[in-house]
Amino acid sequence: MSIKAVIFDLDGTILDTEKLLVKYWCEAANSLGFPMERRHALEIRSLTHRLTEPLFKEWFGEDCDYLTIRALRMKLMQEHIDKYGLDVKAGARELLDWLGEKGYKRAVATATDIERAGKLLKTAGLYDCFDNIISASMVEWGKPKPDVYIYAAEQLGLSTSEFIAVEDSPNGIISASDAGCKTIMVPDLTEPEEELKPRLFACCKSLTDIIGILEKENR
Repeated sequence: MSIKAVIFDLDGTILDTEKLLVKYWCEAANSLGFPMERRHALEIRSLTHRLTEPLFKEWFGEDCDYLTIRALRMKLMQEHIDKYGLDVKAGARELLDWLGEKGYKRAVATATDIERAGKLLKTAGLYDCFDNIISASMVEWGKPKPDVYIYAAEQLGLSTSEFIAVEDSPNGIISASDAGCKTIMVPDLTEPEEELKPRLFACCKSLTDIIGILEKENR
């Protein structure tokens, strides 16, 4: 079955924001007295809020106020973006332009709420590159559950086997894989662990490498 669409994770895949999320999760938690470290922030990449909050309580105690930490993290990160701007991942524009020229549908499937996702993409000048933006807030469960990719397929009028999902994190790969998608990982902050590799259709060093994969797949 030919590939008709490519669905992208947002943070760390299209936008170079995962490093900011790690930085400001830790900064926000630490400023409120909770000893969050880089390893904690890496574990919650793309994770649905319903699973993240219990993790915070497991790590830092029942008195840990996840929502307050999250609100402060969002404030600090937005202040950074307002001051320094927003970086796009290498090859993102080239790949998105190529997909558009070749007639592929392009979508985003993200843990970020729909309003903020749209704002970030507009800031980056990429909003008009996408046919759909799918947020985990639109479904019962976000990543690593498969709901967001199943819903994205419905919105695009395709089966999950007709698109490729591009992700940078384990939680995203698990979500897409369990939905029945072909998954491509473009690692950002970490390389895939051995147990994740069987779920991967491909692992690429850059987004532009995906062009060659699609040319071969739909030849």
